[in-house]
Order: sequence, then C-alpha cells, then structure tokens
Amino acid sequence: MDEPSGSSDPVAVPGTNGTPDPYMTATVAAFLDDLAARTPAPGGGAAASVTCAMAAGLVEMAASFASAKGLEHVRNRAHELRLEVSSLAHADGRAYGVVLEALRMAPGVERTLELDRAVAGAIACPMQMLRIAAEVATLAADMAETGNRNLEGDALAGALLAEAAARSAATLAQLNVSLLSRHTMSDAGLERVRPELAKATRARERAVDAYARLERV
Repeated sequence: MDEPSGSSDPVAVPGTNGTPDPYMTATVAAFLDDLAARTPAPGGGAAASVTCAMAAGLVEMAASFASAKGLEHVRNRAHELRLEVSSLAHADGRAYGVVLEALRMAPGVERTLELDRAVAGAIACPMQMLRIAAEVATLAADMAETGNRNLEGDALAGALLAEAAARSAATLAQLNVSLLSRHTMSDAGLERVRPELAKATRARERAVDAYARLERV
C-alpha cells in the first residue's frame, strides 16, 4: 500500500465557550463507558456523530495515499466534514439537556414556548448530522469508484458507516418532533430527511457496486 502523501496535526474540536469537547478529548474506552452509563448523554446522537466522523476519517485517510492522486479535494472536504460533525457529538447532548429542563417546567404557555425552542435545537443537531453523513457517504462512493484495491475496503466501510449515521440521525430528528406543539411541527424542517437519506443510500449502493465490480475483475 502506498505511503500517505501527508498528514495533519490533530485538531481539538471546541466545545462550549471554546473549551475542548469532552467527547473528542476522551479515550475511546472512556467514551464507550459514558455511552453505556445510565445517563441521558451521550446517547444516540453522539453515537451517530462519532460514527459519521469515523466514516469521514476513513475517506480522508484513503484519499491521502499517493494512489489517490487527483482526489485531494475529496481528502480536504472529508477533513472539513469530520471536524464539523465531531463538534455535534457533545452539542447534541447539551441540546437534549435543555429539552429535559423544559419538560420539568410547570404546564402552561411558558412551558410550551420553552419546550418548542428546546426541541427545535434538539432537532437541529441530528439534521446537521444527516446532511453531513449524506455528503460523507457520497465522498466515500467517489473513492470506491476509483477502482484501486488498496483503497476499496476503507472507502466501502466509510460509505456503510456514513449511511448508518444518516439513518440514525434522521430517526432521532423524527422522534423529537413528537415533543413539538402542533402549530410548530410544520417548521421542523423534516422535509429534508427523505432526500438526504436517499442521497446516503444511493452513495452506499454506488460503493457496494464498485466493490462488487472490483471483486469480479
């Protein structure tokens, strides 16, 4: 396998007020322990975010090899998306925490308004993950279609993980809608779910087809 054409220094993903994101600075073992703990966060949103970030990392790595010459734009975009989606892992938990606070309020107009605002924020995070995951899956499919056996497995894994992240994020966004008051449901922005999911699925299918063609050669 070719040697990487270059590498970048690790970048700390910022959290609240510019402080390091605790999920991105923790060890993998610590993050998994937190995920398994009996706490509201990290939860499904953080798992989808990290899964998408791993998919982007695989694409970035595959596009860094000399055999992927001419695909620098794929590497650079995958790097940007990895950083962007990584920042959503902790943000999703914070957004859900605001929802829980609103749910504890006494019933009334003020609670309804506060809950709508909180839920809108909780929907925004997985919707961003969905958008990013669909693009990561597309980049992974682009890599898979280069026909290079050295890159095929990583590109295919990236596409599969990105689609899984997209589907998870879409489901979480749709589940949160049930907490909205009736008059705000139409503003949830969920009309983007179907096309973004379709984009992720088409990309995964492209990557699988590319792998199948390579195996037949």
